[in-house]
Amino acid sequence: MTVDTSPEAQLEPPPQRSLGTAAARNLATTTKSAPQMQEISSRWLLKMLPWVETQGGTYRVNRRLSHTVGDGRVEFVQDGARVRVIPRELGELALLRGFDDTGVLTALADRCVQRDFRAGEVLVERGTPAERIHLIAHGRINQTSVGKYGDEVAVAVLAEGDRFGENALLDTDATWDHTATAATSGTLLTLTRAEFEAVLSTAPNLRAHVERFGTLPLQRQNRHGEAEIAMSAGHTGEAELPGAFVDYELNPREYELSIAQTVLRVHSRVADLYNQPMNQTEEQLRLTIEALRERQEYELINNREFGLLHNAAFKQRIQTHSGPPTPDDLDELLCRRRGSRFFLAHPKTIAAIGREFNARGLYPDHVDLGGQQVPAWRGVPILPCGKIPINKDNTSSILVMRTGEDKQGVIGLRQTGLPEEYEPGLSVRFMGIDERSIISYLVTTYYSAAILVPDALGVLENVQIARRPD
Repeated sequence: MTVDTSPEAQLEPPPQRSLGTAAARNLATTTKSAPQMQEISSRWLLKMLPWVETQGGTYRVNRRLSHTVGDGRVEFVQDGARVRVIPRELGELALLRGFDDTGVLTALADRCVQRDFRAGEVLVERGTPAERIHLIAHGRINQTSVGKYGDEVAVAVLAEGDRFGENALLDTDATWDHTATAATSGTLLTLTRAEFEAVLSTAPNLRAHVERFGTLPLQRQNRHGEAEIAMSAGHTGEAELPGAFVDYELNPREYELSIAQTVLRVHSRVADLYNQPMNQTEEQLRLTIEALRERQEYELINNREFGLLHNAAFKQRIQTHSGPPTPDDLDELLCRRRGSRFFLAHPKTIAAIGREFNARGLYPDHVDLGGQQVPAWRGVPILPCGKIPINKDNTSSILVMRTGEDKQGVIGLRQTGLPEEYEPGLSVRFMGIDERSIISYLVTTYYSAAILVPDALGVLENVQIARRPD
């Protein structure tokens, strides 16, 4: 008997003796996973915020009236990303000190124009005409000039509440005697000489006032700028007690519920025939709701009207000491408020925190949060949130907040009991079937966030997250 030992014969597969797996799969069922979605994140902010029922779709934050007129610094009010100077605060300018015509001051305040600047931007050049006053709402600005020997010298560092160019409102020949460069990003308001003169021409009392400078009487305040409540303590006998009342802001901030909506469409053939082992409509709805919740958290962070990054008080925004997030920076955030509930940072920022801690031989603690171990500093959890933006220069922000109505903190707003409510604050409404047999559902969620007092939320800005070269 001759056996073929050629290479070609050895490569031939042996004859099949049983049913192959490829054919057998035609008679077998498969084990399937539910549809997966890469966009789903931990959404810690939605989990940690206490949600307050908001009837009527609007939440009003009533605060005590603050009086800081006479402290030498100009103050502003924030409405989302929009910044306005408080008209009475214009009395901090030497030119307007003692002038109390609210209507004229309001006219001046309305003519101030907001300007956002970035770090490194030159705001004014030495020797150029000075035609406007700059009121710094947020950020840090370096003033430099030329010294006695021709070298550049530092003149001043200006921050929130400061101003420069006050003499430009009256002096038509004024020039800048310094160069102003932004050390950080920020916001300022400008008032031009032309706008000031337009108001001056219609207000004889203002024209009379600019010729003399009075002093604005100070009102007693507590250390937070709130009107002090008169009281007596330690007295004996029948001493006459001072009267007191607590005044409130006349125009409190109101937060209206925002909305996120989408229309889910499912063909009736799919809904009727392809529901085993999983319900197609339910799976489509589940993924749609996940996307809506992701959008909701993004808006709570970044929305210009109510988002936390844009609504943090300027006095509660601080800069890093050296760029990267150090333990000292986190301590600076914590010391500015009581009862901090948690930090919130981008995952890459948390990695940068870990590198800085390791470089100093420190290791963050871990705390239990709903059965999950998370890193913490001083007992305050550090939670990830990928919705916090990373800037082009590889910087980001770290948020820390106190939460809850009872603690005058940050709260989430929603309204439950909606028609056809599917989850708290989220409804799914049947919209009908069109002529193409497509079933439509309107998926809607309402939400917002409110900061009850300014120190409830703090932000560490311009945090460098890039890895340093070895």
